[in-house]
Amino acid sequence: MTQQLFKSTAVVSSMTLISRLLGFVRDMLIARIFGVDIATDAFFVAFKIPNFFRRLFAEGAFSHVFVPVLIAKKAKGSQDQLKLLTERVAGTLAAILFAITLLSMLIAPLIIWMLAPGFAWQGLQHDLAVKMLQITLPYLFFIGLVAFAGSVLNAQGKFAVPAITPIFLNITMIIAAIWLAPLMDVPVIALAWGVFAAGVVQLLFQIPALMRLGINIRFRLGFHDSEVNKILGLMMPAIFSVSITQINLLVDTLIASFLKTGSVSWLYYSDRLVEFPMGLLGLGLGAVILPSLASSHAADDPRAFSNSIDWGLRLVLLIGMPATIGLFLLAEPMLSTLFQYKEFGVTDVYYSGQSLKAYSLGLMAYIAVKVLVPGFTSRQDLKTPVRFGLYAMIASLALNAVLVYPLAHAGLALATSLGAFVNAVLLLWRLVKNNVYHPAARWGIFMLRILLASVVMAAVLYYSVDVSWWSQWGALQRLVNLIKWIAIGGSAYVVMLFVLGFKYRHLK
Repeated sequence: MTQQLFKSTAVVSSMTLISRLLGFVRDMLIARIFGVDIATDAFFVAFKIPNFFRRLFAEGAFSHVFVPVLIAKKAKGSQDQLKLLTERVAGTLAAILFAITLLSMLIAPLIIWMLAPGFAWQGLQHDLAVKMLQITLPYLFFIGLVAFAGSVLNAQGKFAVPAITPIFLNITMIIAAIWLAPLMDVPVIALAWGVFAAGVVQLLFQIPALMRLGINIRFRLGFHDSEVNKILGLMMPAIFSVSITQINLLVDTLIASFLKTGSVSWLYYSDRLVEFPMGLLGLGLGAVILPSLASSHAADDPRAFSNSIDWGLRLVLLIGMPATIGLFLLAEPMLSTLFQYKEFGVTDVYYSGQSLKAYSLGLMAYIAVKVLVPGFTSRQDLKTPVRFGLYAMIASLALNAVLVYPLAHAGLALATSLGAFVNAVLLLWRLVKNNVYHPAARWGIFMLRILLASVVMAAVLYYSVDVSWWSQWGALQRLVNLIKWIAIGGSAYVVMLFVLGFKYRHLK
């Protein structure tokens, strides 16, 4: 079981790696072409809503509800019943998404006021954000259907196509930045049109994969169907339970709009770097472990259920710990290498580095939530993660108020990280308390090996990395040194693990 999980996770992670690398290319171009000013702040605020929905729908929320229902239906019902349910969910979801998109476009000025009330004092920035939001909002409709198609594929054990689909958002935005922006009176608006085009392309890309499985989905309205209504009723709790971090990031943007100009952009760029390891491991684990847990629950196999969670948590610690250390100690070198060109200066690197260090501290908690929430949603228990998510959000909001004054935008990032830990700890505690998850043997030794190897890695990086001349180096020299330091740190971690007797079987 764990070997198959590992292979499937590797497939999703490799596809996600391609998307994330292109995402860095996209953000490097945006930083190089547009810099950091009121126009980019306006775009990043406008992009928050479609990007938020992308993360909610395409990266988990819809799957957490639909995949367990599909697997349970597949185990007990006929193929005709499964097909009818799928078609009714597709039609009903499309109708709801269309209505939400249309309404959101009409109230776009109100949305911008809610997301970035600080923009209201700057008329041009507010108007620009509203215009770009109205252009990007149709992406909500398309990405919702993309998430639906991806859930159907994941339930069939097909993970590669849904994992590679996000690549098209980066491709269309890169094309918009390079070729469309120079043709427009306000160049940054081209990025909004790139987002719009991405939604269409992503949906079209999923269709052939469905057809190869013999799934030709028709859109039927199913508001009268009890199972469809059950799925819809579970959607809001699912969205909330898997989106605590994203909600906190939206709150960060809201508060940052009142801070120094550039704060919204600094948070965006630092969040992008944290998203890299979180996407590679978190999305891979979340996409793969949910169908596995749902299948174990449908087969009434609690031991396999617990073993899957245990395997996921071990992988979180094994990879999440060195990733956290790397992001924290190499924050400014990474930001400088990727984004310090032309309009994105040394000051922007410094301030983005502060928030990146704060976000990196919560990396393992962000990823652990991706493993722990399916432990509830696969059993169609959404009340528990919703309740704990609410506690975590309240904690994060309280910490925002405390930390924003001494640490400015970095305080907002730190509050989000601490809130993620509150969420992860509560979820883990409840799974253990309810005897759903039983930690396997030798966890103490496993954690000790990881801790000692991490200390060695941190020491090696701390004493070998010299950033005193970083801003004066050329782009190629920065890249070479960054790769060298990542290789040195990673090698120290891996070598120390094997010296301490780590084996692959310790993940089982």
